[in-house]
Amino acid sequence: MEASTMIFISEVDSTSLCKIKATTILFSTITNLHHHLLTLIIIMSLSLQSGGTSSRALPHPSTSSGLTAPAEATTRPITTGTSVLGVKYNGGVMLAADTLCSYGSLAKYKNARRLLPINSRTLVGASGEYSDLQSISDLLRRNALEDRCTADSLYEEETESEECAKEVWSYLRAVMYNRRNKMNPLWNDVVVAGFKQDADGTTSDEPFLGIVDKIGTAYEDDILATGFGSYLALPLLREKYSANMEEGEARALLEDCLRILFYRDCRALNRVQIAKVTKESGVLVSEPYELDTHWEFKGFITNKGEMGTDGGW
Repeated sequence: MEASTMIFISEVDSTSLCKIKATTILFSTITNLHHHLLTLIIIMSLSLQSGGTSSRALPHPSTSSGLTAPAEATTRPITTGTSVLGVKYNGGVMLAADTLCSYGSLAKYKNARRLLPINSRTLVGASGEYSDLQSISDLLRRNALEDRCTADSLYEEETESEECAKEVWSYLRAVMYNRRNKMNPLWNDVVVAGFKQDADGTTSDEPFLGIVDKIGTAYEDDILATGFGSYLALPLLREKYSANMEEGEARALLEDCLRILFYRDCRALNRVQIAKVTKESGVLVSEPYELDTHWEFKGFITNKGEMGTDGGW
């Protein structure tokens, strides 16, 4: 009797032990699968974030300001620069702009430089929101650095890997149109100056001057102006421009237009910059300097409306 009882107990104990072992193995397997699944979900969420990973695109707002921060858009320009003028001349392209950034009607920053070299044969200038211009500048310079780092040669004299002015202009058109479609435009009118390139990648003899506005509208011309300059300076440029004008003539014409804008545009300043692109010298941007002005014009000192006032309306 006792022997049979012991045999029965041992059989029960071995059966229970097998069940416990099976349950333990099953639990550990489920736990491991859970950990692997969680790890896979985390990796997929990190690799599929919105905005993409292309280095030729502006960063998505959600990736630059934090995962939980709401998307923000500039609803109107706040700190702005006014006109940029551009003209082709015999042997190159020249841009001109003043250095004032206005905060509303306040002349806040008087040394804001809006003519920016991108590479050895491309120059950009922009009117509009200054922070958006800084964003565009960072984007284009990052692309230029990428071109330099991935080039076949590290010698600066070999510029075949650099984007020419027309390529930068075409790329900006796509960027501005893309941002416009997202209802978050870059509030700038951008002038691109430089040279085209030949089929073999060398710099062409043909200069380039193009403009892209905040909704992606783009066109080329021999003379260009943005901001108030498109109303006040462009007629003067059309009247005085000639296709074979020399560098000195182009500079004098742009300075005259900037002087007129200083007289007539309350967001303009007589502290200006001139920049040029030539095939031989590449991109050159002057230091800011002040234009001479003359306030003895009869129209500035006579009474307006013959009302005996101090000159105001």
